[in-house]
Amino acid sequence: MAKPELKTYRERMEKAVSALKEEFSGLRTGRANAGLLDPVQVEAYGSTSPLHSVAAISVPEPRMISVSVWDKSMVGPVEKAIRSAGLGLNPITDGQTLRIPVPPLTEERRKDLVKLAGKYTEQQKIAVRNVRRDANDDLKKAEKAGEISQDEQKKMEAEVQKDTDAAIKRMDESFKTKEVEIMQV
Repeated sequence: MAKPELKTYRERMEKAVSALKEEFSGLRTGRANAGLLDPVQVEAYGSTSPLHSVAAISVPEPRMISVSVWDKSMVGPVEKAIRSAGLGLNPITDGQTLRIPVPPLTEERRKDLVKLAGKYTEQQKIAVRNVRRDANDDLKKAEKAGEISQDEQKKMEAEVQKDTDAAIKRMDESFKTKEVEIMQV
């Protein structure tokens, strides 16, 4: 076994932070956001593909998403896909463009979304803690095998803990920001 590289654990923690931000982008707030349509899959040319591969998505106003479909024959399937995606959105067809008004969220729905955001945050925090556990296990093994000294092990474990705390702090900050965004009327 080689000397453990802290960089690899740091990268894994960074991936968990990125994954959390990715999950947050799909959470609906009261505002229009192009990321809201990321889960939409369209039946196109005999296969299923993501919406952004058949149309351009833009946000012209705070409560409106605009979808410009490239192929006229795809307008119907795109509209159907958006309606059936379970996002509570009803597109209005205007030629090859679909305008999608984003309805304001109810207080109850906002609270549910905050809970969901909290759940996502907790899942990613667990992932970071698992990375820390793996790192500490590897450091103990390396110390037992004589690849690193006990002092080095302690120093590296402290570094791993520092990285863990930093990653969790960034997740908490992201959650707070998302909570404010969701609760904003």
